Amino acid sequence: MSTCLSVVVQTPAHSAIAGLLSYQSELSLAPGTLVRVPLGKRETLGVVWDAAPTDAISLAGVDIRPISGVLHGIEPLNAHWRQLVSFAASYYQRSLGEVALAALPPQLRDLTPTQVGRRLKRGSTGLAGDAASVVVAQTLTAEQSEVLRRFNSEAGPFLLFGATGSGKTEVYLQAAQELLERNPAAQALVMVPEINLTPQLERRFSERFVGQYGEDSVVSMHSGMTPAQRLKSWLAAHQGQARIVLGTRMAVFASLPTLRLIVVDEEHDPSYKSQEGARYSARDLAVYRSQLESEGAAPGQTCRVLLASATPSMESWHHSRAAALGGRYQRLLMPSRVGAAAGGVGALPAVRLVDMSLQPKKTVLSPPLLEAIGQRIARGEQSMIFLNRRGYAPVLQCGSCDWKSECPHCSAYRVFHKIDRTLRCHHCGFTERVPRACPSCGDLDIAPVGRGTERLEEHLGELLVGIQRPDGTPVSIARIDADSTRLKGALQQQLAQVHSGAVDVLVGTQMIAKGHDFRNITLVAAINPDGALFSCDFRAAERLFSLLMQAAGRAGRDATQGQQSEMWIQTLHAKHSLFAALKRHDFASFAEQQLKEREQAAMPPFSFQALVRAEARSQDVAQGFLQAASVAAADVADFARVTLYPPVPMSIQRVANVERAQMLVESASRVALQRFLAGWHNVLQDTRRLPTSKGLIRWAVDVDPLAI
Repeated sequence: MSTCLSVVVQTPAHSAIAGLLSYQSELSLAPGTLVRVPLGKRETLGVVWDAAPTDAISLAGVDIRPISGVLHGIEPLNAHWRQLVSFAASYYQRSLGEVALAALPPQLRDLTPTQVGRRLKRGSTGLAGDAASVVVAQTLTAEQSEVLRRFNSEAGPFLLFGATGSGKTEVYLQAAQELLERNPAAQALVMVPEINLTPQLERRFSERFVGQYGEDSVVSMHSGMTPAQRLKSWLAAHQGQARIVLGTRMAVFASLPTLRLIVVDEEHDPSYKSQEGARYSARDLAVYRSQLESEGAAPGQTCRVLLASATPSMESWHHSRAAALGGRYQRLLMPSRVGAAAGGVGALPAVRLVDMSLQPKKTVLSPPLLEAIGQRIARGEQSMIFLNRRGYAPVLQCGSCDWKSECPHCSAYRVFHKIDRTLRCHHCGFTERVPRACPSCGDLDIAPVGRGTERLEEHLGELLVGIQRPDGTPVSIARIDADSTRLKGALQQQLAQVHSGAVDVLVGTQMIAKGHDFRNITLVAAINPDGALFSCDFRAAERLFSLLMQAAGRAGRDATQGQQSEMWIQTLHAKHSLFAALKRHDFASFAEQQLKEREQAAMPPFSFQALVRAEARSQDVAQGFLQAASVAAADVADFARVTLYPPVPMSIQRVANVERAQMLVESASRVALQRFLAGWHNVLQDTRRLPTSKGLIRWAVDVDPLAI
C-alpha cells in the first residue's frame, strides 16, 4: 500500500507551485529524507517535509505521481534543520523549496540514488591521526580567560567586543577545544565573512584538532570550492565526522546533527547578508539557530552562539546593552591587544590625520606620509596603503567635448584598467579596448580622471624610486584586489609574499583591510576615504568607521612593534566627529552617537524595514508595478502600522539594460511588518499579472536591507 508524502522541491521564485507537492511512495519515509521526484518533464531532488499530504499542493485532476527514488545512506535532515529553513523562508519572504534546496550542495541535487551510494562508499575513513601532532593551546591572557569563563557559565547570546589583535581567534579555538573535551561527538560552526579568510583559519583549526579527531574533523564550506569538495564537506558534517565546520554565510544552513557552538567572526560585515535569491542574514540566522538547537536540550547540551567583532554592527551593539535597558545579548570585552599589558607593548596604532586641504592641489600622497613610508622601508618594516577602488582610474574623459567612458548598458562609468588597456564595467562586465581617440569628437586627448589601486601602485613606484631596502635592493610594491587575484591560487601566493617580507609596500582594496595577520606591517594609510561621510545611506558612516578601524588593526600586530605602529588617514574633513572617535579608538562613543541619531530619525534598530525591488525594461514599468502594489496594499493586515514610501529609482538604476526601482516599507513593529509582508505577497503576485506590469522582469522583497 502506497503512502502519500509532502515533498519540498526547488521551484522558480514566486511561481504558482512554490509550496509543498504531493507524491506517492511504497515506503513510509521520515521527514527530512532526501528523494528524487519527477517535476514536469524532468527529475529533481526533493526533501520529505512534515506537513500532512492534505495540506500539500497537488495538480488538480492529475494523479499523484510516485517518487523516483530514495537517497539511501544519507540520514534524514533533522527537525531543527527543517525548522531553520522554514523560518528563513517565512521571514525573508521566499519559497520553502528555494531556501531548502539552495542549502544543499549543488552536486547532491544532480546525483541519482545509485551515484550517491557510490559516492558514500568512497568517503574518508576519518581516522584520528597521531596524538603527538596535536598543537598545544596558547597561554591565555587574563581577558581571554575571563571571556571564556563567562561564555561557559552564563546564558547567551554573546557579543565579544575585542580589539584587533586581542586574540579573538584563540578564544574560538579554546571554546571549541573545551566543548570537544566535554563532548567528543559535539560539533562547532565557525563563520567568516569572506572566502579569502577561510584558509588561514582552517590551518589554525587543523593544527589544533586534526591530529586528535581525524582528517575529516575540520572542513570548510564556501562557494569557492568545487562541487565535489562541497559535497564531501557537507557529508562529513551531516554524518557527524566533521567536528568543526568553517565557512562563509552559506554554512549557516549546514546540516550539523550535534551542533553545540556557533561563532560568527567579524559579525558586523555586510557579506553575511545575501544579496541574491533569499536575502537572508547569516548572522541573525546563527542566533536563531542556536535557540532552535537549545530547545529541549539537557543542561550542558545547549548550543551557544558567539558574535565577535572589533567594530560590532549597530544592531548587535544595541542588543548587548545592559539587561535593565532591554539588552538581549551578553557583552564580553577584550579591549587590549595580546602583549599590551607589558609596558604598553602591543598597543593599538596611533592614528594620524592629514588635512589634504592644506596640501598642494592634486597631491595624492602627502610628503609626511611619504617620509613615514620611507622610514619603514629603511627599517625593514612593511606599509599598507588602502584605497577602496580598483582599476587604474574610475573614468576616462575627453578634454575637448567632455565625453566620459559611460557604460552603454548601465547608468555607470566603465573603469579604465591600464594593465590590459581596457574599459571595464564593474556592474555588467562589459569590456572594450581603450579607444585611440575620443569616440565623440576624435580628439586624441583623452585622459584618466580619479585614481584606483592600479594607478596608485604605479604612482608609488615613481615616488619611491630613490629609496632602498636595508640590503640595498629596490623597493618592492605589490597590489592585492579583485583584478590581481582573479587566477586560482593568486591570492594565497601574494599573501605568502607579504608574510615572507618580500613586499615592502602593499596596495589594495578592502580585501586586505580585515582578517589578515600581517606581522611586519607597522604603517597603514587610507587614501581619500571621505566619500562615505556624506552618503545618503544612513549606514555609510558605520561601514566607514568599521573599515578604517579594521584596516588600522593590520598594523603593529607583532607585540614588539606596537608602540611604533601608525594609521594615517588623508582627508579633507579632518575635524569630522568620525575621525575624532577613530583617533581615540573609541568605538563606544561613535556607536552611542550613531544610535542616538538613528533613534531620533526612527531608523534601525529602532524601526524595521523591507525593500521591494522591481526590474523591468523601462523605469516606468518598474515604478508603476511598485506604485500599483502600494495602492492595492490598503486592505492588507497591519497596513495601518506600516509606512510605504513612494517608489524611486535605485542608486544605479540601470544594469545590463535592465531598469531597477525600489520602494521602502517601514514599521515600528517587526511583527506588524512581517504580518503585512505575508499578506502583501499575494497582492504583489496579482499586481504582476496586470496588463500595466507587462515588461516587468522580476521583483523581490529584501527584509532588513543593508543598502538603500
